[in-house]
Parts: sequence; structure tokens; C-alpha cells
Amino acid sequence: MKRWLPSPLLSLALFVVWLLLNQSLHAATLLLAALLAIVVPLLTQSLRPARVKMRKPLLALRLGGVVAYDLVLSAFTVARLLLTRRGSEMSPRFVRVPLAMRDANALATLAMILCLTPGTAWGEIALDRSTLLIHVFDEDDAAAFIDMIKTRYERPLMEIFES
Repeated sequence: MKRWLPSPLLSLALFVVWLLLNQSLHAATLLLAALLAIVVPLLTQSLRPARVKMRKPLLALRLGGVVAYDLVLSAFTVARLLLTRRGSEMSPRFVRVPLAMRDANALATLAMILCLTPGTAWGEIALDRSTLLIHVFDEDDAAAFIDMIKTRYERPLMEIFES
């Protein structure tokens, strides 16, 4: 079973998403959804990071809540800034965040969090994974932003994936 479905949850998600995108239960759509659900995980198996060893699932749920709150707050903040300030009044910048975590899954999760959050974008990570470059839409206090990333995201991710 693992040979044909190395990632059953991914296969199920692909199957369901394909059906939702096509809005059809026609036999051809079902067949193509099944084919994609089998082939895509097989072809992308080598691209996925190492197996996840989540040590604190309750902390992961709490982090999910923090991220959801931050996403909504950031969306409103960015919208307010776009509607009330001129471009010359904003201070976009790149901020270098020193990282203590090294786990590939934790870094991938941090990348998703930062790319989903309005107003921030993952720029690059140092080859030794010690520093992260983030573009911030409007930030006056880089030190406070670095502290926020480290306390709200990095510390819990380290507890979840590295402890």
C-alpha cells in the first residue's frame, strides 16, 4: 500500500481538490482525480522534507491559533495602511532574522507562515540556515519584528519539531 500511496492524506486531498475544482462527479473526472492522487505523490516524494516527528501536538494547535489570529490582524493592518497612507509614508524593508532552529520541517512551516501573512514575504535563507531574510511591507522597528518572529513562531516550532 505504501508503495502506491506513499502519502495517503496528500492523495486524498488531491483527489478532493480536483473534484471541487472541476465541480463534477463524471466518470472521467473521477478517473483523472484518482490518477493524480496516485501519480503526484509518487513523483514528488523526493521533494518532501524528512518525516515529521511532531513532539507536542497541543502546542501545534495553539500555534495554529496564533497564526490564524496573526493572519487576520495582518490583513486588516495592511488594508488600513494601503487605504490611509501614501507610498512615501510607508517603510518597507528587508529584515535579517537570526535563526536558532535547523529542522527542515520547522523551517518549511515558518516559510508557509511568513508567506501567508499579508505584509511579509520570505526572501532567502542562509546556506547554513542561520539567518533568514524577510521582506516586510511596513516596519519601523526591526528589532521588535525579529523578537516577534522568534517568540511567536520560532520558539514554538522548535518545541514542536526539535525538542
